[in-house]
Amino acid sequence: MDAIQKELLKQVADLDALPVGAYNIRADGKSIGRNSTANIQITPKEDLPGIDIHILPGTRNESMHIPVIMQESGLKDMVYNDFHVGENCDVTIVAGCGIHNCGTGTSAHDGIHTFYIGENSRVRYVEKHYGEGDGRGKQVMNPTTVIHLAKGASMTMETSQIKGIDDTVRTTSADLEEGAALVVREKILTTGDQKAETTFRVDLNGKGSSADVVSRSVARDQSSQHLIARVNGNSECAGHTECDSIIIDQGRVLAQPELEANCVDASLVHEAAIGKIAGEQLIKLMTLGLTEQEAEEQIINGFLR
Repeated sequence: MDAIQKELLKQVADLDALPVGAYNIRADGKSIGRNSTANIQITPKEDLPGIDIHILPGTRNESMHIPVIMQESGLKDMVYNDFHVGENCDVTIVAGCGIHNCGTGTSAHDGIHTFYIGENSRVRYVEKHYGEGDGRGKQVMNPTTVIHLAKGASMTMETSQIKGIDDTVRTTSADLEEGAALVVREKILTTGDQKAETTFRVDLNGKGSSADVVSRSVARDQSSQHLIARVNGNSECAGHTECDSIIIDQGRVLAQPELEANCVDASLVHEAAIGKIAGEQLIKLMTLGLTEQEAEEQIINGFLR
């Protein structure tokens, strides 16, 4: 790997070298490194671009990395990755995509990740998106995540888009069986004229299932964001969604909560707050010696931490 590829890997997967354990590294539309372990098998699809991941029942305290990096301007990349997680597992999956575009063409990566998580298994899924480059071409990412949680299973999604993505459409759907739990923590920063659209749809089908979906975002300059968070309570369940956004300059944020209770014992709650940075916060930091711009950056970094 060259220096640019190494820097992209560090940004999206916190990797300074090849990871220990299972991994698949994709660069400019093809795999440049793959490793399976005794409990985690990674195989390329035969009919579509992408991989199949099979995690054996009882696999615990293991992780895998599947980052995508791109530096070919004008490349349009699409992958279909399916995760089959057996029963009674406890694993961490680190994904993410980084684009370095110094050309004039639009570089785009679309990924469809489908999770089949077995009974009583726990999955932590981390996905970071990052763009850079001094060209006129755009960096575009459109991630789709489909989650099927079996009885007693749980998944925690930690997703972030902090720099350099010009346009994105982020779609997540999930269906939960009895006692299953989904936790989502999303962080988005848009600047310039960037656009970000996020849609969550969660079907709480099983008794005792739960979902906690929280999105934090900052829209700067002339950028715009649109969030739709829909939770369907189809049984005795608990659902919570929260949108907390800061707008700066001429930034725009549209938040649309959608709750549907189809059972008398469904408990669904939504919270939303959109506002600006409080003046007293800026003043307090500036009295400590920071400039207004430095104080603003500190507040934003803390908000999106």
